[in-house]
Amino acid sequence: MSKTAFVFPGQGAQYIGMAKEIYDQYKKASEVFRMASEALEIDMENMIFHGDEDNLKITENTQPAIVTASIACLQPLLDAGIRADYTAGLSLGEYAAHVYAGTLTFTDAVKLLKMRGRFIQEAVPLGEGSMAAILGLSRECVLDICSQSEKYGVVEPANYNCPGQIVISGESKAVEKASALALEKGAKKAVPLAVSAPFHCSMLVQAGKRLKNELDKVEIHPMRTPVVSNVNGKIVQEDQVKETLVQQVSMPVLWEDCIRTMIDNGVDTFVEIGPGKVLCCFIKKIDKSVKTVNIEDMASLEAALLSLKG
Repeated sequence: MSKTAFVFPGQGAQYIGMAKEIYDQYKKASEVFRMASEALEIDMENMIFHGDEDNLKITENTQPAIVTASIACLQPLLDAGIRADYTAGLSLGEYAAHVYAGTLTFTDAVKLLKMRGRFIQEAVPLGEGSMAAILGLSRECVLDICSQSEKYGVVEPANYNCPGQIVISGESKAVEKASALALEKGAKKAVPLAVSAPFHCSMLVQAGKRLKNELDKVEIHPMRTPVVSNVNGKIVQEDQVKETLVQQVSMPVLWEDCIRTMIDNGVDTFVEIGPGKVLCCFIKKIDKSVKTVNIEDMASLEAALLSLKG
């Protein structure tokens, strides 16, 4: 029997105007924005629809903004009676997955993400850390390259996105040296990423500890839909939710493993909900046979509803 997964994007997917068309057409979507604005005491509609890119790129703004847009884009699916058998999200997108699954309330999620973004940014001074996407090398090769580059500073795999695309993260000089070594080892490309912090590496352990203090104040509710965790690529248990969200800050995102776990459990349709369609591209590189659709505006929504109901 066919199974469906809802997946939610992470940082880098944001853009001014995301979810605006769905916000305009669906009252429940606009209600999501209102709830976020009240929870954060920020005018989310103005920031996301009419603000500037630089302000939206500030990590503590980006993270709750993407989840707000994603949960708004989810509302038409719920109205249509479409549900998922599994859910997951890339990095901060895992919070949207927990909102869908019921383990976190939406207001708790955006409040946590605002603080998560702040803690990450404060953990490493601007310019001291960086990230790069390594294209065309195996996991083993990238791990070896990071190991060889450790003499220049911290550098570690941060995202296992799909076969042939692994992101590394750490101290700027070490990332630069590892990128050069990757090219020597036959990488197709080593692309520096425009990020404000070295996400998902050990330089952020302290940020994770600060986040733990905030998570300890939050209630975890019964999980209605299985959530696949970034930190191990496995279905997370309710009593592990807080621990995995803390670990996720400084551990690599095993996105390819997450997708393979869902496919192994019978998922053959993936719905990317929120800005962009990067996850659809990753998923197709993991397994070309599965169906992928994305929902970020009215055109993609109408196409997705036609495909999912067909």
